[in-house]
Amino acid sequence: MFHQGSMVALATPLATDGSVDKPALANLVEWHIDQGTNAIVAVGTTGESATLSVPEHAAVIEQVVKLVNGRIPVIAGTGGNATAEAIELTQHAADAGADACLLVTPYYNKPTQEGLYQHFTAVAKAVPIPQILYNVPGRTALDMAPETTARLSKIGNIVGIKEAFGTVERIKELVQLTDDDFMIVTGDDATALESMLAGCHGDISVTANVAPKAMADMCRAAIAGDRAAAEAANAPIEDLHSVLFLESNPIPVKWALHTMERCGPTLRLPLTPLASDYHQKVKTALIKAGALPA
Repeated sequence: MFHQGSMVALATPLATDGSVDKPALANLVEWHIDQGTNAIVAVGTTGESATLSVPEHAAVIEQVVKLVNGRIPVIAGTGGNATAEAIELTQHAADAGADACLLVTPYYNKPTQEGLYQHFTAVAKAVPIPQILYNVPGRTALDMAPETTARLSKIGNIVGIKEAFGTVERIKELVQLTDDDFMIVTGDDATALESMLAGCHGDISVTANVAPKAMADMCRAAIAGDRAAAEAANAPIEDLHSVLFLESNPIPVKWALHTMERCGPTLRLPLTPLASDYHQKVKTALIKAGALPA
């Protein structure tokens, strides 16, 4: 097993001029390590990977690796809708010292299941770093079939999948189709507790950005099969699992982190700041979670 537990899909702090805010990023990394986050996913969807240039993408991963300094694993988001681009980003991450890479299914061009198999096989063969597949149909308009995942799981350095189909049934199917040492993590906070009780190994989480200790506690208990402890840890943060998606991620979580004075509110276009209609809902959930004072 490569890793398990609460793995934060880390937001990338941006300064008011739109550049990466390196001091804020450093503070976030230290906070997550202190709060018990089990791994950091750098420059995934929540990290605004779609609007970072390739040099910025590589630089953020390099900085996170240096800041973490081996204390917990760093998983670099390196997916792309062109196989050559995914290979380039994955090689950058490997050169930077990342522990593994997270590769989303190609988006927009909608390859066949055979195309998906060949895409991920090509990246795995080109760069020997451990690789985690990422299926998120809600964003890519493409669903990687569990049978395709099972087929890819036989490739040595494809070590797991982040499955964000959003149902516990999909997690159970993957558990049945893959070997015990293949890492299955959910990418859906709302179903994470039940998914881990069903055999999933962890959660690559948006909620962990603002409630890292509670997410780490919940994941630990759920993986151990302790439903009561997992539900107790999840209860204060349950509302966050939904309100952080009132608008497209990472819009709400960036606003939340700003409200918590963890980073600035800046997003890159075409993302825009959280609509004022949602401010109170997010704030109420943060207070319930203990992330803001009442």
